[in-house]
Amino acid sequence: MKRLVDIVISLIALILLSPIFCFVTFKVRKNLGSPIFFLQERPGKDGKLFKMIKFRSMKNAVDKNGEPLSDEQRITPFGQKLRSTSLDEMPQLINVLKGDMSIVGPRPMLKEFVELYSPEQARRLEVHPGMTGLAQVSGRNELDYEERFKCDVWYVDNHNIGVDFKIMWKTVGVMTKREGINAPGHVGPSLFKGNDPKEKADEVKTS
Repeated sequence: MKRLVDIVISLIALILLSPIFCFVTFKVRKNLGSPIFFLQERPGKDGKLFKMIKFRSMKNAVDKNGEPLSDEQRITPFGQKLRSTSLDEMPQLINVLKGDMSIVGPRPMLKEFVELYSPEQARRLEVHPGMTGLAQVSGRNELDYEERFKCDVWYVDNHNIGVDFKIMWKTVGVMTKREGINAPGHVGPSLFKGNDPKEKADEVKTS
């Protein structure tokens, strides 16, 4: 039933949002050039990697050594606006149609984070990742990782169609208010460094 709902909603959304999709494509090309889409490997169900699709929101700016500049230096006012409206996430409807993602589920994080999960936190990989989830309607990037993981594991244990529709409804309100887009002191989410302060990993650059 969940898969059927995902297919129906993503198809309807892609059809209804096609004018917006085309407009955003034009604006990304005009403001940031090519490529229009940003593809990045993320862990899906059971940790299987897939390429998550987003509209690009950052410049391809590098330092003298060829390394990407920080997110704060690469983000543009246009890109920030794109993120604040969550329109950069719209291409993930294609991931839902392909079966890589669900409309509702734990948000897919960077693949480098997987080895840092505790056994309990790794349970978020028992279901397909989602375009939105319980953590996103409970504070989004303003939540620390411990709180986000608790939301994800609760969803794994309690999800059903009713819960999914409640999260979808709350997502509309979160998008309208544009709350929790950035973690404090960051452009977008902060970086997960593991659970043991003595064994924190080096920061992983986001894109």
